[in-house]
Amino acid sequence: MNRLFWSKLALVAILGCTSVPGALADGETPPGRDPKQPVDAAYTEKIHKYTTELYFTSPLVDYLPASKNVPTPQAVLGDVSGAPGILPYAEDVYKYMRLLEKASPRVRVFSIGKTEEGREMIAVAVSSEDNLKNLEENRARLAKLADPRTITLDDADADALVGQAVPIYYITGTIHSPETGAPTALMELAYRLAVDESPYIKEIRDGTITLITPVVEVDGRDRMVDIYRWHRAHPKEFYPWLVYWGKYVAHDNNRDAMGVTLKLTENVLNTYVNWKAQVLHDLHESVPYLYDNTIGDEPYNAWIDPILADEWQIIGWNNVAAMTKFGMPGVFAHGDFDTWSPGYLMFIAALHNGISRLYETFGNGGADTEVRTLEPEEYARTWYRQNPPLPKVLWSQRDNNNYEETGLLTSLHFFTENKRRFLKNFYLKAKRSVSKPSEEGPAAYVLSADDPRPGLQAELLQVLQKQAVEISRAKSAFTVTLPAKKSPEAAKGKEKKEAKAESTASTTRAFPAGSYLIRMDQPYSRIADALLDQQYWSPDDPQKTPYDDTGWTFGELFHVQVTRVTDTRVLEVPVDRVTEVRAPGGVKGDGAVFAINNNAEPALATLRYKLGDAGIDAAEEPFESAGKKFNRGAFLVRNVNRAGLDRTASELGVQVTALPAAPSVKTHPVRAARIAFVHTWLSTQTEGWWRLALDKLGIPYDYMSTQAVAKIPDLNAKYDVILFPPVGYNAGVNAVVNGIPTSWGNPLPWKNTPETPNLVGKNDSTDDLRPGLGWDGVARLHEFVQKGGVLLTATDTSSLALSLGFADGVGTQNANRMKIVGSVVGTRLVDDASPIAYGYDEKGAAYCDNGPIFSLSSIAGQRGRRRLGPEMHARPTGRGGMDDPDFTVGRVGVEAPEEPKSEIWESPPVLEEQRRNGFRVIPPALRPRVIFRYADSKELLISGLVEGGEEIAEHPAVVDAPSGKGHVVLFSINPVYRGETWGTYSMVLNTILNYDSLNAGRKDAAH
Repeated sequence: MNRLFWSKLALVAILGCTSVPGALADGETPPGRDPKQPVDAAYTEKIHKYTTELYFTSPLVDYLPASKNVPTPQAVLGDVSGAPGILPYAEDVYKYMRLLEKASPRVRVFSIGKTEEGREMIAVAVSSEDNLKNLEENRARLAKLADPRTITLDDADADALVGQAVPIYYITGTIHSPETGAPTALMELAYRLAVDESPYIKEIRDGTITLITPVVEVDGRDRMVDIYRWHRAHPKEFYPWLVYWGKYVAHDNNRDAMGVTLKLTENVLNTYVNWKAQVLHDLHESVPYLYDNTIGDEPYNAWIDPILADEWQIIGWNNVAAMTKFGMPGVFAHGDFDTWSPGYLMFIAALHNGISRLYETFGNGGADTEVRTLEPEEYARTWYRQNPPLPKVLWSQRDNNNYEETGLLTSLHFFTENKRRFLKNFYLKAKRSVSKPSEEGPAAYVLSADDPRPGLQAELLQVLQKQAVEISRAKSAFTVTLPAKKSPEAAKGKEKKEAKAESTASTTRAFPAGSYLIRMDQPYSRIADALLDQQYWSPDDPQKTPYDDTGWTFGELFHVQVTRVTDTRVLEVPVDRVTEVRAPGGVKGDGAVFAINNNAEPALATLRYKLGDAGIDAAEEPFESAGKKFNRGAFLVRNVNRAGLDRTASELGVQVTALPAAPSVKTHPVRAARIAFVHTWLSTQTEGWWRLALDKLGIPYDYMSTQAVAKIPDLNAKYDVILFPPVGYNAGVNAVVNGIPTSWGNPLPWKNTPETPNLVGKNDSTDDLRPGLGWDGVARLHEFVQKGGVLLTATDTSSLALSLGFADGVGTQNANRMKIVGSVVGTRLVDDASPIAYGYDEKGAAYCDNGPIFSLSSIAGQRGRRRLGPEMHARPTGRGGMDDPDFTVGRVGVEAPEEPKSEIWESPPVLEEQRRNGFRVIPPALRPRVIFRYADSKELLISGLVEGGEEIAEHPAVVDAPSGKGHVVLFSINPVYRGETWGTYSMVLNTILNYDSLNAGRKDAAH
């Protein structure tokens, strides 16, 4: 009753007042309504009814102006934005935006693409009628600022354009589907910007084009609305968690701004770049009540322009100040979010010369009004949060919408007031990007035309093209000077002058014609530089909890040769601009046998599946034929139509050589394995990247949950390989096997029903999410392997398989001091004869995020020892020197047998004492086979953060463990991740293609 009284009192005040009380600076436009414009009283009354406290609103959003012609959100929602119990589908949001467009010349709606499941994404432009009429003319002005080369980097011309151009502020909402408030806030925001005649809003409308994508993850939004409506229909029951968001990934959809593998990322990136926007502001929900986390905490990304860091501070703190003046608690910046990784959606702007921004507001994961109790650290007052949130509040979706809209409107107004400054900065950042070669460098990155992996090279270049990076190709051969790499080891024991001369000596490198150049004298050089350069996160950095990955060097992760060139003469190389990157492919030569070299390119797997019944063998040894050298694993194709092979190989960028006769080399068949792809219902986050990779490559598989595994009586009759990718969140035996407790509560269905028509989409379904693999499922998987199947696991599922006893001779240990946070680490090839290793070099790189530490043993049931570097064999105290034998008085000396030694990644040798009645000694042919290991501790780090790396250095990274008639292939690394690890995909694909010949090349196969 009391709250209702104050809501009515506030409504009376709003109808009679025009602005917020308090002192204003000279010339500052007061926020508040225009007294000449009527208020929609019924809508405004409900705003106050649904706002739980007066201090959870502001003079910008505590009323809604009335319009005779333009419908309010209530026309579609049936109530006001933020009303309890109302969560609109994306299509409802779009319906309203198109009603606005039809009713107002100040609104235009653009379709910007489709999702993986075919749903539309839109962008809504709101501005003055004149601004929208002149969009193309304005775009042309902004394009010149975005690419200063078009005006010869002339500051005077830029100033003239800055005076004429209208900036674009791009807002995106609900990329994270459980964060549900943004769509209704953005519906109402669009209405306000189109209808409100107050001077404050009018200045925004006349001075800025506001671009809005109200729903980024459209597939996930519709599923979330389904779940919420199911919850509303069954208020006394537990409701399912959002196990699928988009088709492939969940929370990680906001980590795709580097690889651009998801449609939502591609669509937003294209919109941002094509509109030449200055700001990309992404709306999230998690923290009370509004956290402008763009300011964040150190370390900042090393490749951003310092101008951007200043803009973050200027806009962010102004935002906090404005909302603090309104009396709204819990508005702050800074916090503990580091701004290092460029994988977030907002970072599209940061590395394309714009301003990236992100809000975290306080959502309830739906539209219910709920009592929320905070943790002490959430409501504590700090230097950066002087007006903190309250310990306990009644919180509504309307409260959340008030904060979102108020924050956006104050930001839009400040941006508009200072638009000339921000437009000039937009130009300056682009100009400084173009000037990069002569300033901080480098001058270019070069990808050689003779790279043995042209397909992977093309994949990497295509990522850069998606990022709007210009790619050129050399018309002729050229040579560049490269700085010498400093080698502390080389300088040891040398005179200072000699060491200095050696460390500063430069080298040269020649590149053939056709090599690709990523010149740094272009507007978007920063994103290319950020993706291709190395990263280093110091273990001594004050930030001890990195928010996301710390390393991502794309050349290393793609296993492509990328050369960083500081020699500015590279810019004098004659080049042609490349519009389309394709790896060369097709058949050359004469003969009926066709050979394809194996350089660990994923396209080979695609080819194998496309050729269907064609006879394909893999060479188990290198060979030479037709004047060419072929690696182990090279394909030999017979009984195939040459024209069809040529067509398929050309499409895939696979180079085929026709041979006059088959080489005399041992081979085995390469088959299109039947694949089962297993997921849990705990999370589909990390495995989604694996599905996306297989779908892109055209590798078919049956997708099933752990629940389904137990229901298939004979897995071997249907499948040759079972992929069990990482679950995420370090899921252990109890969670995966037993699932969520079913002894209380109700079933949690994930099915399409009239109440939930969008849940399943193109993924999986179940009557109840709670049950796990079950012990029957464990038995089925174990039987599958024992009867000859291949089970492939990675990171946490590798630990799971070992915990369940699926393989003998491999153990895992937990890290004590190791801290590898999403980094690129060095690997070394151990067994090049293994089919899993076909096409790989001796030195490689892989993605690691504190992977399990494997150790081997030749004794069944015995945990392998973890060894932290070479073991010391110091003699005990006694006579003689360190290398002399001791003696025993009164006894003839005897020579002790030499102690057997082994490398860290190997199984310790079986001792004679262990062989006595050695029923637990694993026969040599059945012992685990290490295919790849981690590099030694000095060479382990390539990019990112590696602390305490000696714990995992030299330990196995990929192990093939025979079990019964089958194999368990265990990955400590994650070979398929975020579309960024193309170079390690073939470790998985080689396993699939050679599933029934994994023992090929074993040195102990005869034992």
